[in-house]
Amino acid sequence: MGSADAVATQRAGALTPAALEAALAGPAPDDPAAAADLAARVVALFGAGALDEGPAPRVEELTAAWAVRAPGEDVRVRVLADDNSFSLPLTRLGTTGLFAGATTLQSGTAFRWNYEVTAGPGGRRTLLPDVDEAAAVRVRGRGRPFEIYATHPECRAQPGGLRGRLTAHRAYRSTVFPATTRDWWVYVPAECRPDAPACVMVFQDGKGPKDYVPAVLDNLIARGDIPVTVGVFVDPGVLDDGGGSNRSFEYDTLSDQYARFLLDEILPLVGQDVALRQDAASRAISGISSGGICSFTVAWERPDAFGKVLSWVGSFTDIRGGHNYAPLVRKTPRKPIRVFLQDGKNDLNVGAGDWWLANLELASALAFAGYDFATAWGNGFHSALHGRAILPDSLRWLWRGYPG
Repeated sequence: MGSADAVATQRAGALTPAALEAALAGPAPDDPAAAADLAARVVALFGAGALDEGPAPRVEELTAAWAVRAPGEDVRVRVLADDNSFSLPLTRLGTTGLFAGATTLQSGTAFRWNYEVTAGPGGRRTLLPDVDEAAAVRVRGRGRPFEIYATHPECRAQPGGLRGRLTAHRAYRSTVFPATTRDWWVYVPAECRPDAPACVMVFQDGKGPKDYVPAVLDNLIARGDIPVTVGVFVDPGVLDDGGGSNRSFEYDTLSDQYARFLLDEILPLVGQDVALRQDAASRAISGISSGGICSFTVAWERPDAFGKVLSWVGSFTDIRGGHNYAPLVRKTPRKPIRVFLQDGKNDLNVGAGDWWLANLELASALAFAGYDFATAWGNGFHSALHGRAILPDSLRWLWRGYPG
């Protein structure tokens, strides 16, 4: 274990990944009580039941911690990436069967991993949890995905800064998408004024981004980096007949229906409470996965109404014809829309297509057709983690030179 100071730090409160890294920085402890105390805190951090199965890491900014229970006398445990790009030997905590480790990584690190347990003189090797080899082939590897990013300072609410107001609208019934209900939310920045219509940005799958986008809007508006912008966060519809989510039909279909839903139903309701600009340069739309292709479709179908698109790991694949966008972009006269694409090399690769290659192909088509576009490529998986980490810079690029 590390120094006496590290031990005292981890005893002072709930264990964190950073405190675990500090506690394990030195040689293993000679004091059984200290080892037992650390083991108890590791159990509290991960959960007693989870440790037998091989739990997911606990993450604190750029520090990640792993732990697993692997009883036996001659046992060695490490966290191992599928491609051997990462290996972290875990430390046995005293005489217990509990192994733990923590390390600080570079922002943007991504890999697939498992716990590798080696036991006995013959070095018998097993992986925890057991791996479904058939499923592994379909997801670019057999390990579990891991990616980590630093939190952008402008993603945090600033002390003393102006903050807007988030209001919820429940169980909305659509006419464009009949027999559905959905929740949606509106965030009105503190700078909004009745005599100065605001810009607007719509976010698909609104339940998630409503919790982290407002702080970014507040910070960028206060700095003057983007115009005063109202955030509209819309969930996909839920079918009345108990058929579940209407998400794929709404998001993946290549038509003007979702644009009509926003322009004819949602935005007029927002406009009853806050003055909004009506020009395309003042409207942006964003989404992840199927929400990403939906955002592109809205602008593609109605470039007169939406001029800016932010897509994270967009589903430009053959779900409902999204793979047709790349050739369409090449063959259709350029439309006045600005596009920001984010994706990672470890995105999905399934029967409907390869997300990473589909996004590269769309970017190539946008370049060929002379669009104003930008990309942010990484090593990540099908998640919002990378997009969230770069959201302030993405919005700054999207709104640069406004109006225009």
